[in-house]
Amino acid sequence: MSKRIIIAGGGTGGHIFPAIAIANALKKKDGSIQILFIGAKGRMEMEKVPQAGYRIVGLDIAGFNRSSLIKNIGLPFKLIRSFFQVRTYFRQFPPDAVIGVGGYSSFPVLRLAQAKGIPTFIHESNSFAGRSNKLLGKKATRVFTGTEGMEKFFPAEKIRVTGNPVRASIADSPVSRSEGLKFFSLTDTKKAVLVIGGSQGARSINEAIDEGLSKLMNAELQLIWQTGKTYATKAAERAVENKNIWANEFISQMEHAYAAADIIISRSGAMSVAEICAAAKPVIFVPFPFAAEDHQTVNAMRLVNKQAAWIVKDSEAKEKLTGMIIELAKNEMKQEEMKRNIAPLAIKNADKVIAEEILKNIDRNKK
Repeated sequence: MSKRIIIAGGGTGGHIFPAIAIANALKKKDGSIQILFIGAKGRMEMEKVPQAGYRIVGLDIAGFNRSSLIKNIGLPFKLIRSFFQVRTYFRQFPPDAVIGVGGYSSFPVLRLAQAKGIPTFIHESNSFAGRSNKLLGKKATRVFTGTEGMEKFFPAEKIRVTGNPVRASIADSPVSRSEGLKFFSLTDTKKAVLVIGGSQGARSINEAIDEGLSKLMNAELQLIWQTGKTYATKAAERAVENKNIWANEFISQMEHAYAAADIIISRSGAMSVAEICAAAKPVIFVPFPFAAEDHQTVNAMRLVNKQAAWIVKDSEAKEKLTGMIIELAKNEMKQEEMKRNIAPLAIKNADKVIAEEILKNIDRNKK
């Protein structure tokens, strides 16, 4: 009888894309496996998971709203309701194992699985564990982490350091630079700068790029600009004015973007860092300053200290980012040095290691 696995969580690309990478690795190991995703209604996973070819069901659940306390009044009711919904999904699709990737929708799913004695697995991509994962880690079968030193969040005996699962389409991309540039209707005679502020976009990066556009164009550069929703209209207007700019709120085929890029501008969330290491391209990080324990700066500095990346503070992006891009674009030796230093930091088999461990545990549990 085929194994059934539930994967729960989401909210951002940093949770969703590792989850999809793990699902793909599981299917590769055993084509008969049935996988069901559980996410939060109205969130990004409800769109991205079906695009990857998997079924997803949604919970009526929301996270804690720090900016408006009045919006949190209904939270306890939503949490209780989500537990009833999870019970229904478990009856319809009784799982042999449940995997949580972070995000508030993972909490009721893994909590119920643990209460029922179903093996649960957690993947924590960041160097600072999320609230749901910390609460669930104590009773998890195994906790897979992107970095070392996570004993302060999880029981040491449950941790396995695997690195972060990068989508195979990126880790093993066959796309050439010229194919990538053609995909974005750009030329291969100019250096291309890829701007990615995470799946939600990044205001400070968008504003810095917008302000520096004429300087970037005068420096004979071209732009692949992922803006997120809030800046999409403004950036689209800039792209209409200039054939050297491709702009959109989201890039669904990131393998083409990484292949086309000569230089990358990015936030330094754990998954962005993992993907950029796999792509092995020169990068300037602009860490999100309000990440828990400033972990995005910690992520970026790991590469900066190995001469594999540059960094600029979020508060200084408007003032410095354009100049740094132009300086790096002109310095071929520095670009080559960064490529040499970033390539060995890539972990390309995390998804396979995680899939193997999960399947081993299911088989052991069934004996």
